[in-house]
Amino acid sequence: MGSETASGMSASDPKHAVRATRSAGRKMRSLLLDAASRLFKERGLSGTSISDIAAAADAFPSQITYYFRTKEALFVEAASRDMLYLARATEQAALKAHTPREYTRALAEAVTATDTVAFFAEALTLTRRRQDLAPLVERTIERLHSEGARAYAGQVERHGWRSLRAPEESSRRFWAIAIGVIVEGFAMGRAAEEMCRELLRALGEQATTTPANDGARLRLVGDRDTSSSTDEETG
Repeated sequence: MGSETASGMSASDPKHAVRATRSAGRKMRSLLLDAASRLFKERGLSGTSISDIAAAADAFPSQITYYFRTKEALFVEAASRDMLYLARATEQAALKAHTPREYTRALAEAVTATDTVAFFAEALTLTRRRQDLAPLVERTIERLHSEGARAYAGQVERHGWRSLRAPEESSRRFWAIAIGVIVEGFAMGRAAEEMCRELLRALGEQATTTPANDGARLRLVGDRDTSSSTDEETG
């Protein structure tokens, strides 16, 4: 009779073996992505070999080809994962904001403080030559937009701000401008603080505060509603 595991299941149970294999596979993929992200950011795609990544992750080169097929596919997946992690951290940082100005600044400071956006921009460029990798980038961008819209709508609803655009439009606009400003900033050797200022300037007004007695929630300011011009503007 096979030995029992801590969960009371036989170690030879096929389902247990499959779960253990899947868990080990997820762990190895995560280790490879961690190592690849660090090395790609330090050395770039051409300066990093599969052997380098495997050694950094205490793995075998064959494991990289097994899980990711190619170095380019690993690059794109690592950059996409880092971008989603950054988006999540950015949303968390902005939760502390109480005004539209604070919210926009928190977003700008978070995304310009790392090289993650520039890393992802390299993945975008890579997919121009490798269209087989484009679906992963497309899914990542859609998640950026949808989760950004959800987070922004939540803040607008929570504080009763007046959004100048629909949440989906605001999220897409933010990431489009952020990627452009940061890619240009890295190309020009600008400091994070300078890129943050430029991003805030380019974003301009995102939302306005509403009077305390205004019961409107998630209200979009239309062309015929100009009362918001006296409200607090975002930076």
